[in-house]
Amino acid sequence: MGGDHGPTVTVAGVEAFLKMHGARRARFILHGDQQALAAQLAKAPLARAASEVRHCDLVIAMDEKPAVALRRGKGSSLWNAIQSVKSGEALAVVSAGNTGALMALSKLILRMSAPGLDRPAIVASWPTIKGGHTAVLDVGANVSSDAKQLVEFAIMGEAFHRAVHHVDKPSIGILNVGSEEMKGHDEVREAAAMLRSGRFDLKYKGFVEGDDLSRGVVDVVVTDGFTGNIALKTAEGVARFISGLMKDALLSSPMSRVGAMLAYGALKAMRSKIDPNAVNGGPLLGLNGLVIKSHGGADARGFNSAIRVAVDLAESDYMAKVAQNMARLDFAEAAQPASEAAK
Repeated sequence: MGGDHGPTVTVAGVEAFLKMHGARRARFILHGDQQALAAQLAKAPLARAASEVRHCDLVIAMDEKPAVALRRGKGSSLWNAIQSVKSGEALAVVSAGNTGALMALSKLILRMSAPGLDRPAIVASWPTIKGGHTAVLDVGANVSSDAKQLVEFAIMGEAFHRAVHHVDKPSIGILNVGSEEMKGHDEVREAAAMLRSGRFDLKYKGFVEGDDLSRGVVDVVVTDGFTGNIALKTAEGVARFISGLMKDALLSSPMSRVGAMLAYGALKAMRSKIDPNAVNGGPLLGLNGLVIKSHGGADARGFNSAIRVAVDLAESDYMAKVAQNMARLDFAEAAQPASEAAK
């Protein structure tokens, strides 16, 4: 029921997913107003056949504060959807609704899988010049992170990238002010040392810089939420700025309009690479369950992308892979005082 468009996009997104990936036999539980959902399902035969509607009257508003959502959220469409994952009835929840409420309710209902995390880490799939994507996390949930949390991000980001972008052994880098080992603050240097230790089944490559994000130097870039969110918003702003400049230039004269028509195919391909709907679906990593956040303004194509991320993660060994390396991290942390005493 959330997002800028509500059920019109949610149901159309389910229909689009089933048209593209029907062989994967995904089924859906749609939580929300039965009458509003039925009106959209009447226009979506595949979604109607593969979905079950769970009516509820209460909806969390897009501008509702997380604290308010926690107080009155029980029984809402968002609460019920997350609860279906907690109960095991669903393998993942996808929502375009209120991000703060989704995060707060998910943490309350599902709990954190890693005790050191304050909040679930948000991962973004960053388009690269190589044609693939770099998974960047955290991009806004945890403002500051210590070394152990950065290693946890690396573990979760690696498992996410392998499941969603189908890379057998994703490479990992830590975002820093330089690539040299002595650069950066204590937390990033300590995290780098832990990842270089060989305790984890991870392909750590070293420090990366801001201009490496779009170059595809590594598959996963780890950073704290403060830096990650600034980097993400800066990139989005630059993309809009360049897009605006190109539009103005291509429409500036009759000759430039002719040139734009001749280059239409190439321009369309470029636009698809930077279209947020093409890479929509940011998982909240670190929970005891799969929760996928869609852009609030996503269209049906974008919501379809978010569903695909959910299905990819649900079909993968993501949770098991994360649990395996988290256990190694806990063991290494428990053994650290003894090793220091021996020194």
